[in-house]
Amino acid sequence: MKSEKAGAIISENDTEVTNISAHGLWLYHESKEYFLPYEQFPWFKNANIEEVLKVKTLFNDHFYWPDLDIDLNLEMIKEPEKYPLKSK
Repeated sequence: MKSEKAGAIISENDTEVTNISAHGLWLYHESKEYFLPYEQFPWFKNANIEEVLKVKTLFNDHFYWPDLDIDLNLEMIKEPEKYPLKSK
């Protein structure tokens, strides 16, 4: 069995943004839905819909929005308090 190359796209169809609201977005992955509030994921707030909807799955739990250059893993989404935003 060959291993995947680093950064290889596993699938573009098993993960999708199912809803976008004034408060955040919902990401559907492997039969579960996760809410990403703009308060904790501010990069999505001013992005256009097309950019937000274009999400790719890298590996099993790593997601990438190429037009926004955002990559998050499932742990960051489930427990954002462990990954506080930092600014200079």
